[in-house]
Amino acid sequence: MVQVSTGRSGAELEREIQAELRRPAVHEPQFASPTTVTAPALGMPDYVEHREGATEIGKLSAEAVVREYEETAKEIEAMGNELLERVKQCEALTRDTLSVNAELKEIAARYREEAKRAFDHIEACSLVVAEARKTCADLKDKIPLTAGAERIKPRKK
Repeated sequence: MVQVSTGRSGAELEREIQAELRRPAVHEPQFASPTTVTAPALGMPDYVEHREGATEIGKLSAEAVVREYEETAKEIEAMGNELLERVKQCEALTRDTLSVNAELKEIAARYREEAKRAFDHIEACSLVVAEARKTCADLKDKIPLTAGAERIKPRKK
């Protein structure tokens, strides 16, 4: 059984074929009667079979209905397949997100290490400056003020 998915039902396809066959060809004379050709038999699904004694009209009607249902069932299955594709895309996105999140955690850890290094450096500099100020203050205290004061005093005449 050959099936072409055109988005149209079997009944619509059959009507279109019938309409085309009823049109006179350009090279045919207009008075010629059109040849009636039926659409190729579209195989019935395996899950149904005709009952013995069913009329031809009943068989054709049942076939038309089951074909419509079958086409719809195939479209439903196609939607399910599309849904599965979207799930695969979501799974891929989730994997990518987890990978990026792991990288972001590594970057955040490096930033914290750099922050600690900068913090320690600033505090070390602060200690050096404090030590330098203390040394300056200690030296200042050791320098006698009186010796410097005698030198500054004017001489008596």
